[in-house]
Amino acid sequence: MGPAAPRLTQRAAWLDHDGPLPVIEGTVIRLAVEHLPSGGVNKPVWLWWSRAGATPADVDRCWQAFLRRFDIEHTFRMLKQTLGWTRPRLRDSAAADRWTWLIIAAHTQLRLARPLAADLRRPWEKPAPPHKLTPARVRRGFRNLRTTTGSPAGAPKPTTPGHGRPPGSKNRRPAARHEVGRVLTTGEAYQRPAHHKIGTKPRRTQ
Repeated sequence: MGPAAPRLTQRAAWLDHDGPLPVIEGTVIRLAVEHLPSGGVNKPVWLWWSRAGATPADVDRCWQAFLRRFDIEHTFRMLKQTLGWTRPRLRDSAAADRWTWLIIAAHTQLRLARPLAADLRRPWEKPAPPHKLTPARVRRGFRNLRTTTGSPAGAPKPTTPGHGRPPGSKNRRPAARHEVGRVLTTGEAYQRPAHHKIGTKPRRTQ
């Protein structure tokens, strides 16, 4: 562990900065494994923390958070693939925020229902203790819990789906399209290369 001061570049958040770029002080942490079960030698990993004067407790928290990075990636994959976070095509940012909060509430319910759910595992999956079931495995047995638990909401009212747009008619209210905001280091807006646009490739005649 030791202090460090990386050099900034004129890009991203510092694109419109006037004058010389500041020097950001931080701490470099060397993470090495003393012994591997296979007996091999693993290369050390260098971590940088944007804070100077780190205490031993701060260093332990940094490398432990680095080891938990895969848990964060698996959680986002579960939110997308299992709970359908990115499935709806929402046109309003407020609706996207509400849908995100609903997904977070559903994920919290799966975490809280872990000791109550049965392990409906696949034939190729290993048995797991009730307190170590993943949210995806809890979701398989959650339908059996939902029918026996109470709900503060009232009984659903019968309804029929809307008539929708008449068949054969076109959508006269297209969705608004927004720029992604990609800016080059020169300050110019990003433009798709000409050879990537539709209709620029020659048509095959044979």
